[in-house]
Amino acid sequence: MTTGIKPEWTRWAEEAKAEFPAAQSALLPFLHRVQAAEGWLSPEARQAAADLLGLSRQYVESVVSFYALLRTEPVGQRVIHVCTSLSCALAGADELIANLERKLGIAVGQTTPDGRYTLLEAECLAACSLAPACQVNLRYVGPVPPEEADRLLQEEVDIREDT
Repeated sequence: MTTGIKPEWTRWAEEAKAEFPAAQSALLPFLHRVQAAEGWLSPEARQAAADLLGLSRQYVESVVSFYALLRTEPVGQRVIHVCTSLSCALAGADELIANLERKLGIAVGQTTPDGRYTLLEAECLAACSLAPACQVNLRYVGPVPPEEADRLLQEEVDIREDT
């Protein structure tokens, strides 16, 4: 069993198991709760999930690696997803990404050195009417014309939730 399991993780695992008695069913609610509080799922958090829910580490890792919204690396306070699907591409998503990379001084997939921003591409945000569509901390923003990249940098939403 993992040493150093945070007390709130134990509580959250118990709450998830109470609502979803099958360990596999309790895993996602538990992981989402930890990620909401921590900002990502550290190796210690993933091991704690296995230990607290009675699952193998391999099973937890397979679930975490399957879901794109579960993060295994720290991200910035503001996670910007830019949709790159056909509608958004035609509306200037590539130019928007280039403008954001230039303004932030990072490439897609990176986090600014100050930890404020992470820039990511999304294959489809299912928001063609907002093309080019973006999300800032999973909140839809759009349309965001390429010349308005600064709008995405003004969002003040923090990814961590109160728990």
